[in-house]
Amino acid sequence: MSTVDRFLLAGVMGWPVMHSRSPMLHNYLFARYGLAGTYVALAISPENLAPALRGLAPLGFSGCNITIPHKERALAIVDDVDDVARRIGAISCVTVRPDGSLAGTNNDAFGFIQNVLQQHPAWRADAGPVAVIGAGGGARAIVYSLADRGAREIRVVNRTLARAEALAHEFGPPVSAFAWDERHLALDGAAMLVNTTSQGMVGQPSLDLALDTLPLQALVCDIVYVPVETPLVAAARRRGNPTVDGLGMLLHQVRPAWKAWFRLDPEITPELRAHVEATIPRTTDVAG
Repeated sequence: MSTVDRFLLAGVMGWPVMHSRSPMLHNYLFARYGLAGTYVALAISPENLAPALRGLAPLGFSGCNITIPHKERALAIVDDVDDVARRIGAISCVTVRPDGSLAGTNNDAFGFIQNVLQQHPAWRADAGPVAVIGAGGGARAIVYSLADRGAREIRVVNRTLARAEALAHEFGPPVSAFAWDERHLALDGAAMLVNTTSQGMVGQPSLDLALDTLPLQALVCDIVYVPVETPLVAAARRRGNPTVDGLGMLLHQVRPAWKAWFRLDPEITPELRAHVEATIPRTTDVAG
C-alpha cells in the first residue's frame, strides 16, 4: 500500500518528551507535502519502552524517533540494528517494516554533521583536537561522526570518569577520557567543543564549564536546542568563538527518517527552521 492510500503515523518516544519540537516539525512537513498523517509525542517511561515499541506495528505507525533516556535501551528491543547504530551503541530512529518487524538506526551523527556543515561549510573534523562533554547516547553519536570524518584527537569529558573511559576503550584511538576536574585542561588547544549533555536546556542548570582555556577560533557546538542559544553558546559568542546551535541537528535528522518511513526526502528550508524556531525560547533568560 502506498503512502497516499492510508493515514500516516509517526512519533517520538521519550521521558519526558512534551518539550520536543519534533511534532511541530514533522506535522509542518505533512501539511507542506499534502500528506494525510500526524506525528505525535509519546511519553513512555523506561519500564514501558519494550511494549510501546512492539505496539507501533499493530497501531499502524510507520516508525518513530527515540530520544532521552531510551536511545541505548532500544538497541536490545528492536529486531534489526544497522551498522551505524551498532557502532554508536544507541538508536535514534525506528522503522516499522511491512512484516511488522522493527529496524533501528541512528540519525544523530548525520544530523550533527549536516548542521555543522550548513552553518560552517569550511569546517574540517581533522582541524585539531575536539572536546566532547558527556558520554551518553548523544556523545556516542557525536564521537562516531567525528571519527568517521577524520578527527585525529577526541577528548571525552564526563562527570563519571568510568563511563568516559568505557567509551574511549570501545572506540579506541583517537578517543581519550578526561575526568570532570580535568575539563578545562581538555579545552586547551581544542579546535572544537561539543556539549552533548542536557545541561543548559530550559529547566536544567547551565553547563559548569569556563571557556578561558579554549582558543578563540575554536568552534563551539551544543546539541541542546531549547533554548536555541544555550548559556554555553551565548558565552562562546560573547568571547568571539564561532558557534553552532542544536536546532539544525534536529531538522537534518528528518531527511533519513522520512526516506525510511515514507520514501520521501523532504527539503530542509529556512522557512522550516523559522517555523520551529519561532516557538522556542531564544535564551534561558525568559519570563516564567
